[in-house]
Amino acid sequence: MKCDICGKPGARQRNVPRNYGKGESLLVIENVPTVHCSNCGEGYLTAQTLKEIERIKQNQQNQQTAASKRPVAVAAFE
Repeated sequence: MKCDICGKPGARQRNVPRNYGKGESLLVIENVPTVHCSNCGEGYLTAQTLKEIERIKQNQQNQQTAASKRPVAVAAFE
């Protein structure tokens, strides 16, 4: 895959969790496809991925699709 930032081949897609909001409005979206380039070190989301994230967030706010609720451990970096 070619990197959209530096233009060199070698970028790879990784699926990672992303957090949006905080407290009671925290939404964790799992398996978000991100692109990471080993040449320039950049990581980014494609336009298609950003549109899907916005759709998921909007549906969650409208409660059209209920996300599963799970307890989340929170640790402080000291």
